[in-house]
Amino acid sequence: MQSIKFSKPAALKNWVWLFIDAPSSRHGLSPEGLAGSLDEFVQTLRDMGVAAEKPKGGTRIEYTFYADNAPAIEKAVRFLQEKHKPELILGILFAKDAQVYNTVKKVCDIRCGVRNVNVQAEKVRGANMQYWANVGLKINLKMGGANQTLRTSDLGFFADGKTMLVGLDVTHPSPGSTSSAPSVVGIIASVDAQLAQWPADIRIQPARQEMVSELDTLLQSRIKIWAKHNNGKLPEHIVVYRDGVSEGQYDMVIEKELPLLKKACQNTYPASDTKKGLPRMAIVVVGKRHNTRFYPASDGEAERSANPQPGTVVDRGISEARYWDFYLQAHSALQGTARPAHYFTVWDEIFYPLLPGVGPGIGAADRLQDLTHKMCYLFGRATKAVSVCPPAYHADLVCTRARCYMSDLFDPTPSATPTGSVAGERGGHVSEESQTTVHPSIKDTMFYI
Repeated sequence: MQSIKFSKPAALKNWVWLFIDAPSSRHGLSPEGLAGSLDEFVQTLRDMGVAAEKPKGGTRIEYTFYADNAPAIEKAVRFLQEKHKPELILGILFAKDAQVYNTVKKVCDIRCGVRNVNVQAEKVRGANMQYWANVGLKINLKMGGANQTLRTSDLGFFADGKTMLVGLDVTHPSPGSTSSAPSVVGIIASVDAQLAQWPADIRIQPARQEMVSELDTLLQSRIKIWAKHNNGKLPEHIVVYRDGVSEGQYDMVIEKELPLLKKACQNTYPASDTKKGLPRMAIVVVGKRHNTRFYPASDGEAERSANPQPGTVVDRGISEARYWDFYLQAHSALQGTARPAHYFTVWDEIFYPLLPGVGPGIGAADRLQDLTHKMCYLFGRATKAVSVCPPAYHADLVCTRARCYMSDLFDPTPSATPTGSVAGERGGHVSEESQTTVHPSIKDTMFYI
């Protein structure tokens, strides 16, 4: 990432650091070494175009094993907030410890409302420009910037700024979770034509329920944020990338979730728009858990890892004959056999009705495939194409972050005691919404990235 600048650099004027150390830790990061590394960090951000200032200050606390450290971490964060009013806190953790990380995220995202990025002390001690550049990718997004964008000509009809892209995912309790662990819904949506910022929202619902029961409320919140960023205008098209749905649940999306999406639009759009059929909607289910793999027919068609070239699309032969689906391998696998993503269009009021084919290779199916592929280069935390398009990828990250907030339910330790639960349906429990309610100060940012 040498000599690379962000497409839209953000500003980082007021930030601090919080060093969470532990007895007998072996990271070897001294106060002098920390100061030098942070200077290199600031310089790297400036080289990437970010208007970054040196940290206003910081504090160090000691982590106590086999104890509840949340009060001490929250006390330190609030101390920094009162003293410096920071836009962001750089957390420096003594080791790669999930419990520490989860606690910091809960304190910063839920209780205190301050942006946070965490790094490991051992990594900071030997950090080079490449490491700090990777950290900078997250910070620029959290501060409202855009890391990379596509040319307007590559965005197709998305470029007119009238299309909102939505990502939707549901995560369920794993075998090691407590009996009161709920299912969690994560939703994200674009706010502009550059597809750089994707604010998110979280809901909890009864365990093992795949259908999103509050989908109308969630979509209304995304439409309102879109209008806020677009001078009050509402999107004319909404494309939903629905993750986490098995082949046997496609009908559920049409019969139960589509009516909720339509209800959200009816409650938000004026009657003059709804009479015109606005907004038009398309729903594409994204499948990742399948056994389909592709192999190049000759060495000339293979990349260096012996996989097909990035951008390979297969939409015939093994796809559904009566439906509209395709496989897309957008990425270059770092190791092993690349797994393509499976995209299944279950509802379409946009591509075929508005973009009919006028010749070979430029039909509605080709447009959707091309746009989905190009979006894979817009995932802000990577500098190359990713395997799944950003709407689905971001929604998955939101669900992962929600699991951090409720780690006492999803990944309990022997001493953890689930708190704040109420009886739910199907014999399970639904935790209090407050456990996943992001602080108003950062709820419209990419806090989850």
